[in-house]
Amino acid sequence: MVKIKHVQTPEVHKKNFEEELEQVKQRLKASKCKVGLKVSSAIQLQATLPPKPNSDKIKPYQQLISLGIPANLDGLKTAEEEAYELGKLLARKQFEWDEKYLCTKKDKTTPTIGELLEKFEEEYFKTRQRTISSETTFSNYLSKINKHFNKKILANQTNIENCLNTIVSPSSRYQSAASISVLCKTFGILIDVKKFAKKNYEPQNRNIPSDEQIVLNFNKFELYAKNRSRIYKKNVDIWKMQRWVYGMLATYGLRPREIFLKPDLDWWLSSENIDNTWKVHKDCKTGAREAFPLYLEWIELFDLKNSQCVSILKDAIQNKSTFIHYKNLVHKNAKWFEKVGIDFPPYDLRHAWAIRAHMLLIPVKAAADNLGHSVEMHLETYQKHFGRENRKRMINEATNKQSEMNQLKLELEQSKLENERLKLELRYAKLPS
Repeated sequence: MVKIKHVQTPEVHKKNFEEELEQVKQRLKASKCKVGLKVSSAIQLQATLPPKPNSDKIKPYQQLISLGIPANLDGLKTAEEEAYELGKLLARKQFEWDEKYLCTKKDKTTPTIGELLEKFEEEYFKTRQRTISSETTFSNYLSKINKHFNKKILANQTNIENCLNTIVSPSSRYQSAASISVLCKTFGILIDVKKFAKKNYEPQNRNIPSDEQIVLNFNKFELYAKNRSRIYKKNVDIWKMQRWVYGMLATYGLRPREIFLKPDLDWWLSSENIDNTWKVHKDCKTGAREAFPLYLEWIELFDLKNSQCVSILKDAIQNKSTFIHYKNLVHKNAKWFEKVGIDFPPYDLRHAWAIRAHMLLIPVKAAADNLGHSVEMHLETYQKHFGRENRKRMINEATNKQSEMNQLKLELEQSKLENERLKLELRYAKLPS
């Protein structure tokens, strides 16, 4: 019989931790220990202590001591032991600010980045459910840390800041700061990367394709297929599926993964799907949703209800269940864009959808919900690529519309005046001569 390992959800883990923390506090209080516990990203000891060496203060005051104790159940056991030890020193008036309590031995005991990485996955998923989404997030953290941090350095504030300062790209620096912060927090190591973790950078420049370019590029898949020099029998029609994926990304603004990850293909081809929605699976990045198309005619133009293409997709994703599987499918899709000569990545079709929705005056909330992200994300990131030509077009259309309205108002006023004039003429005509 296979033993199934029970994984606690973050909510259950948090509840267990808080309950145990309360019990520890009660035990410390009952024993009249004059040391308390404070929890943030780690567990700290809290007590009234004499001033530290070289301090300007004279009298004892309440202070925190950070010993690098992680904020988990094992850490609570350690924290309770340390609290009793500190409490005894205070009761006997034997407390001194030594290396331990001043944390001057930190660099001698702090693990290296490499040592933390060896246990990162195991510790990270102790408090998180393993899903495709959580594995994707973890992989992104791991990728940034492996790329930008020396595995041999100690995981302390100075070394981490030095690594972050060498990253030229503001976006990479921001993402790397967030990633290393998660790594350190997982092991109860206190670091402050707030100044690096501010998302105050401009998103990368994107040459978002126009609707006309999107339609023209759709034809490149068939052109490539006709001119291939080598064709493997099992892959002879794979281009049809990749072209179909292109059409779906353009029409629905989907993330590529939202096509490959457990799609409801029966619903897609069902006669009951009268609104032509695409059902995004709950395991995707922002959960389940139904996406609506922009330009219904693109469904027919791109032949998106083609059962052969859907069948090829079904074969391509058969027996695919891990994060790596879906990552490879997304990677292959991007490679097909390059292969057929499309000069923008798949994700730009999602940006194009957002811009198209704005051009069609679709409310921001409706567009953001359809894309599966927040209104803030929609305005902050996607609308930054709106572009000069789109802005010019919308302003001209609005100006022309206003001009037309003004002209109609003028004509209406003139008609009213003419009507009044005719009424007066008719009245005078009826008067006796």
